[in-house]
Amino acid sequence: MWFDNTVFYQIYTLNMVGASTKENDGEVHEHRILKIKDWSDYMQEMGFKGVYFNPLFSSGTHGYDTIDYQRLDERLGTNEDFKAVVKDLHDHDIKVVVDGVFNHVGRHFFAFEDAKVNRENSRYRDWFRIDFNGNSDYNDGFWYEGWEGHYELVKLNLDNQEVQDYIKDSIRYWIEYFDIDGIRLDVAYLLPRWFMAMISDYARSLKPDFFMLGEVIGDNADYMYSEGHLNAITDYPCYKSIWSAFNSLNLFEIAHTLKRSRGEMYKNRLLWTFLDNHDVSRIASTLTDPDKLPIAYGLLFAMPGAPCVYYGSEWGIEGEKVPGQSDDALRPALEKPEPNELTETIKAMIEARNIHSALRNGSFETLVLNNKQWLFERKNETERVIVAINLDDAPYVAHFDAKCGQAVDLITGKLHDFGGGSELAPKSVAYWLCER
Repeated sequence: MWFDNTVFYQIYTLNMVGASTKENDGEVHEHRILKIKDWSDYMQEMGFKGVYFNPLFSSGTHGYDTIDYQRLDERLGTNEDFKAVVKDLHDHDIKVVVDGVFNHVGRHFFAFEDAKVNRENSRYRDWFRIDFNGNSDYNDGFWYEGWEGHYELVKLNLDNQEVQDYIKDSIRYWIEYFDIDGIRLDVAYLLPRWFMAMISDYARSLKPDFFMLGEVIGDNADYMYSEGHLNAITDYPCYKSIWSAFNSLNLFEIAHTLKRSRGEMYKNRLLWTFLDNHDVSRIASTLTDPDKLPIAYGLLFAMPGAPCVYYGSEWGIEGEKVPGQSDDALRPALEKPEPNELTETIKAMIEARNIHSALRNGSFETLVLNNKQWLFERKNETERVIVAINLDDAPYVAHFDAKCGQAVDLITGKLHDFGGGSELAPKSVAYWLCER
């Protein structure tokens, strides 16, 4: 499928286009979503073939407190605007994935508003888990279940047939009107397995190659594939292991995590890989040594998975997640792309992955592993690529049977000779395409 071979770009839409601080009064004042069209050429030139948008649909504040699943957030523009953006992205050979926030809605969601007014007589009372003998933090005169204790996010009763039909109808609308190509299921770890399978099968009945991604924080979630019918889940264990291994100069950590996830838990499964996203500190703020940024991206694009780059991180912008504070520092407004030397290096890495199938779907085997050095091989029937990482401040000579005399570095284009050992430059990453 297309998603097995795609490098994705993630955009926190409301913030990126400058809408996050604007109150949603239900009226369209500006058509901010159209700013995405100014990024299409850049995304295509970088080699991104998929874009994942954080919440797009009408909400009260940050996007995850949905008001209407079938209307673009008024701060972004109109449904017609987003339809035009999707067409523009498709014209640039870029697939579109959107956030599906189906576990909960905002307090201004139409059905919950009706329940607040009509209480026991509301036709929507069973869309939620309500106890009319209790009370809420908002003094509604009834208790209801919120997402993990956050009562501004009202949990939907997914067992209710009308709720299921409404969500399926919304998915149908997204596919048929907007022509989207995939959905990322927010807090998939809380969704019933049967529900994920139901909507995944339904979406694919409308579009056979539709991509379904689940947000999973931990591991041991193979049931998401087998019972939830998802194509991929978020790989938080590898996300953590990459920056931790780089900061502690202990590559055994990420090597072990990869071996455990790809060789044991999720063998032959697709995982969504990343260095940062809208919920965690930017990689440029997490790494203690900024010189290792290119190496981290080199690993991301060379290891198994569907890699995703968070907007702006490809030119090294910083942003630190601070408990108890707003996440706006992680989600800045950006007027235009600002590529630099790091961006050009990442572009070369993405190009190598897009061109060479061994980096996308080849087998994975460690050749040399030390605390500061790691050489591994990606190989398929047609080609073989050796990935070499050196975290040390000093050069390193690796002695191993390369089974080829010369290779070209796909990142720099330089010829590499394996005779007499293979020297790794200080703080470097290389993709060596070997002679077959």
